[in-house]
Amino acid sequence: MTSRATPRPSTRAVATATPALDDAWRRFIPGLITDDVRLDLPLDHSNPDDPRTIQVYARIVATPEGLDKPYLVFLQGGPGCESPRPTLTDPQFPGWLARALQDYRVVLLDQRGTGLSSPVSEPVGGAEDQAEYLTHMRADQIVEDCEDIRRHLGVERWAALGQSFGGFTLLRYLSAHPGSLTAGYFTGGLSAVGHHPDSVYAVTFEGMARKSEEYYRRFPEDRDKVRALVDLAADNGVRTPWGDVVTPSRVRSLGNCLGASGGAEKLHYLLELEPSSRAFRHDLAGMLPFGGRNPLYAVIHESCYADGATTGWAAARALPDAFRDDPTLLTGEHLFPEWFDTDSALQPWKEVAHLLAYHPWPRLYDVDALRAAQVPCAAAVYYHDAYVPLQLSMETAALLPDMHPWVTSEYEHNGSNASGGAVLDRLIGLARRDLVR
Repeated sequence: MTSRATPRPSTRAVATATPALDDAWRRFIPGLITDDVRLDLPLDHSNPDDPRTIQVYARIVATPEGLDKPYLVFLQGGPGCESPRPTLTDPQFPGWLARALQDYRVVLLDQRGTGLSSPVSEPVGGAEDQAEYLTHMRADQIVEDCEDIRRHLGVERWAALGQSFGGFTLLRYLSAHPGSLTAGYFTGGLSAVGHHPDSVYAVTFEGMARKSEEYYRRFPEDRDKVRALVDLAADNGVRTPWGDVVTPSRVRSLGNCLGASGGAEKLHYLLELEPSSRAFRHDLAGMLPFGGRNPLYAVIHESCYADGATTGWAAARALPDAFRDDPTLLTGEHLFPEWFDTDSALQPWKEVAHLLAYHPWPRLYDVDALRAAQVPCAAAVYYHDAYVPLQLSMETAALLPDMHPWVTSEYEHNGSNASGGAVLDRLIGLARRDLVR
């Protein structure tokens, strides 16, 4: 393993005590060895006068024979979700890990505010202070955390893999620090650059309309079931096991599961159940997006598309007339402000979410820097992606001079996991066309 360097003073990072190399690696996961990194880092990397710090955690994973391999940092989807916990005994979680370990030591970063990185769990203090704190949870600050971890490990350059929102973060990395990267792999994560969130959500609604119709072609009897369920929700007749009212828009958000392989079947089996049954209520609660386990996912979600804009509840504003007229059209990764009134897990965040909805977010991406980034990249662009639209992804891919996009209809948005490593294997091969030339 590469010896660990003390972070440069300018980062203000303070590492926790690290045991000797022979004692650092742990072997409690069959077939893997792991090590931890915990750094105290600035809350606001852009303001050296701000004394506030947070702790950022990363787990390093390798095979026993792979201690000399280069590093790959994994950037998780979300926003507001921690990195997966590694195992090789379950091929689906994460499905890409075994393939990555053939070539790399993997750094599983818990992005700030998640997992073991000073997690955001409940609002602390006043709403304005909490909202200001959460403005520092975006991709720009996450990238600076990565840079501090890279320097701490004594690594000059490393590769990065970004899934969904993690790809947005990787795009920021290429915009801000391309010289730190040997390769970039995107899986369903080529964000729109320079587009207002309204226009992005308008395109995703078009995609969800198509997915809804595809679903009803497979399960035609479910259209009436969805219509009846939406009507029942309008009369406050749909509730979670703990009594929360599930509004019509919340019911329609079940379309979110159509963006993953196996999601259509999962929705169909839910609709087979009687809505008044305990089984239905529990299964429904588990399938609704933007739940309470990771509140950041809801509270700062729309900011991930705010490339120099105020979101102002963009998804709710962009809801097309077709969705207003047809209650059976299902929504996807679209957040509605009313959920902060009815969902007990989100209610404490209502005022904070409203403040963030009208926060003027700075630009995330530098188009000129992206066009100049000489980093071999490859991207899996899913043709039917429900969350990250194909046309906007290809527009962004064209900005990167060493990008090799692979458009596929074989997988949905979760292809990196569902493929068992085949997607990542394809991307590594595509990027190496540049690495070896």
